[in-house]
Amino acid sequence: MVINQNFEGENFRIVRPNEVQNRLGVSRAKFADMVAKGQFPKPFTIIPGGRAVGWLGEDVDAWIIQRAQEVV
Repeated sequence: MVINQNFEGENFRIVRPNEVQNRLGVSRAKFADMVAKGQFPKPFTIIPGGRAVGWLGEDVDAWIIQRAQEVV
């Protein structure tokens, strides 16, 4: 996955696990397995020391596009 390093003037959206699962069309268990096996990138903690995690929306989009291109 490519992470956008240019943060100036950008509006980023954090995508939580449930939304990513829904977008991928997989169960909670399958999604957790994908992350554990490195098939999907690990999330970041939203608040340092907290439990809430997420991904940048554009990174999720990039992963989906990359997968689609690999399958074709």
